[in-house]
Amino acid sequence: MDITLPELEQVINYWRTQRPSTGEERALSPEVNGLAKLYALMIFHRQKSIPLETLDPACLQLIEGWRKQLA
Repeated sequence: MDITLPELEQVINYWRTQRPSTGEERALSPEVNGLAKLYALMIFHRQKSIPLETLDPACLQLIEGWRKQLA
């Protein structure tokens, strides 16, 4: 199973509401930061989707958490 770039955007937005930016510098939470790195790599490599089995466990867990709240 894959996750698409638009789905990943939704995951990032979901976790941004769950773990908002903090401090004067508006630093991303660790959860959002990890997803943002994945998003940036997908954009850089022009990938429209990426297989879930290739993701690190932390990103996969965040995606699964997002999917559970949709159900």
